[in-house]
Amino acid sequence: MSNLFNRYVWLVDTVYRKGKLTFTEISALWSRSALNKTGEEFPLRTFHAHRAAVRAIFGITVGCDRRGESAYFIETGEEGGAEKDGLRAWLFSSLAACSLVNESSGLGGRVLFESVASGLQRLMPIIEAMRDGLRVEAAYGVISSEGPASFEIDEIEPYCVREFRQRWYVAARSVYHGGVRVYPLCLVQSLRITGTPFSMPEDFCPEAFFRNAFGAATDETAAPCAVRLRASGAARKYLRAEPLHHSQKEAETAGNCSVFSYYLSPSLDFMRELLSYGDEIEVLSPGWLRDEMKKTARSMYSLYRQPL
Repeated sequence: MSNLFNRYVWLVDTVYRKGKLTFTEISALWSRSALNKTGEEFPLRTFHAHRAAVRAIFGITVGCDRRGESAYFIETGEEGGAEKDGLRAWLFSSLAACSLVNESSGLGGRVLFESVASGLQRLMPIIEAMRDGLRVEAAYGVISSEGPASFEIDEIEPYCVREFRQRWYVAARSVYHGGVRVYPLCLVQSLRITGTPFSMPEDFCPEAFFRNAFGAATDETAAPCAVRLRASGAARKYLRAEPLHHSQKEAETAGNCSVFSYYLSPSLDFMRELLSYGDEIEVLSPGWLRDEMKKTARSMYSLYRQPL
């Protein structure tokens, strides 16, 4: 059964990467696949059975263009598209990674992967509670720079979940504190689905909730504002290749420097991200954010100027 599942993954990933393939081309690629250890053929009947299974299991349609020699492709339209929404795009990238693992099995550990997203074991109960519209009692850790970590118990109404940089988060209304909060699942110690039903507000839009956030950090103390950064050297290239936020624009370019503009909430996570680029990124505005970065830089300088 495991091998059959891997074959489904291989089919989806292969057709997607190649764009369009005839059945003859698919069969030829299968003959060279690391999954095909015995060199078996790929019968047409089996291929169509795999297409049906892929649609049923993953919700992904392997369509057929019958003009000329029939060519197969991954449909991306409203019906059964592989990238219809964020969830399906995430699923598809996961399938591609799974296919890569299978194909690299004979390389003796020369392909290295990141750890599985933390908090994954808590994700399924949250998904079930969202599906059934039931509250969840969660015991979670509270991290503070002002003292030792503590634990709280809260009853929450899970509205949506989000993955960001190998961590899962749930946006939920806190029954005890009121309002919608974001809880990192890696800090959740235990979950219990209660029998208390809830209804998600019709005006709550998960995408809008996170629109101005950097990742999953929705810091209520940092209202959304215009942010301008000057990037130089490798930092400029990295920002061009992988924007920090969907609002990123390259506003000015001069020599080896560029000014990037954003509209977001400058959370602590955002400031830490900027600090990771060292002296290749300078905050130009707003003033308070520049002052915060300056304060951190002075603190770091003070720390490192002292002998061990």
